[in-house]
Amino acid sequence: MSQSTYQSPMPVNEMDRLEALADLDLDYTDLQKSFSELTKLAAKVAGTDISMINLIDMYTQWTVSNFGLDLDQMPREDSVCQHTIMQDEGFEVNDLSADDKFKDKFYVTDAPNLKYYYGLPLQTSNGSNIGALCVLDTQKKDITPEKSEMLKIIADEIVNRLRAIKAIQKLKVDLKESNEKQKRVAHDIRGPVGGIIGLARIIAEQGDENTLDEVLEFITMIQKSGHSILELADEILSADNPKKNVKLGADEFNQLLLKEKLEKLYTPQAINKQINFKVITNAETEVIPFSKNKLLQIIGNLVSNSMKFTPISGSVTVRMEIKLREHNNDLHIFVEDTGVGMDDAKKAEILSGDCKSTDGTCGENGYGFGLALVKHLVDGLKGSMNITSVQGQGTTFEIVLPQGKS
Repeated sequence: MSQSTYQSPMPVNEMDRLEALADLDLDYTDLQKSFSELTKLAAKVAGTDISMINLIDMYTQWTVSNFGLDLDQMPREDSVCQHTIMQDEGFEVNDLSADDKFKDKFYVTDAPNLKYYYGLPLQTSNGSNIGALCVLDTQKKDITPEKSEMLKIIADEIVNRLRAIKAIQKLKVDLKESNEKQKRVAHDIRGPVGGIIGLARIIAEQGDENTLDEVLEFITMIQKSGHSILELADEILSADNPKKNVKLGADEFNQLLLKEKLEKLYTPQAINKQINFKVITNAETEVIPFSKNKLLQIIGNLVSNSMKFTPISGSVTVRMEIKLREHNNDLHIFVEDTGVGMDDAKKAEILSGDCKSTDGTCGENGYGFGLALVKHLVDGLKGSMNITSVQGQGTTFEIVLPQGKS
């Protein structure tokens, strides 16, 4: 894939735009079914062979739904939609092969040899363009004002549906937590309370026949049962007993599921740059649930950044583990690379949240907001971020996120 000779465009509200996308907390591997009919409708309205819904983060264009072209992702700097998110209205390219910005792109020079592009920004209520709805074809097309208006309605519906997906997920989580708490309280307290009632009945039935020693024994047993109720109450509020058959909630990952997601999302990028990419879990804690809130955004930005600064044949490794605490657990995420490394000044700049942009090892355009966004998201989750690095040898990012016990 050839490298661009121009500087990729950057919205003036880029940090706000990235925050708006991160707030949706989307799983890019799990949206195709939610939007397939809208994607197909867009192609039918435009009269094109291809349509896509693309969300654009700091480094990558994620195709969350497509019609007519099997594509999951591409580097942001290679996309046409990076120009669409700069617009308030539609962005049209009549002949991609005649435009210096796109004529050398793989989707123009090789199959499907695209020629025509028309895109509309996916704009949130705060004015952030988080991605684009686009239609494409191998032939010139005519997008009339009427067609453009219908496509705009579809683009607005996509944004509304993204917001609805987030709201539904929250409702599912709230309902599940409420139902599980009620069931657990009823189940766990039934035993000790039943024991107390049984002991009291025995004392009452035996009446004067009870000796002092027997009464004291019964009282001791009642005391133990009462104490067990208090222990159960504490457990319901704070304890987390890991089990191999833990069922994950709608707002939860464990290390095994997160590994699967990361491998699916970022292995294509690693293959493209000929980098060895691995995700390693901790066998002792790999099934313990933890909050998935913003995790894909945090780890994804770190992985993409590491791949950007790691040369061909290098490696990027994600390691995960959970440190078990008395009242809460800590999720530790390490993103290690064998890249160019950084000096102390650069580390301090990143940790201050004021990171500047530099270019990658293969000429990738640099984006200064990716690590700043990570720092912002980690701080918002009451976590911490640490960086160790040796210039010329590589960098390790460590993220620690506190987790409540379910």
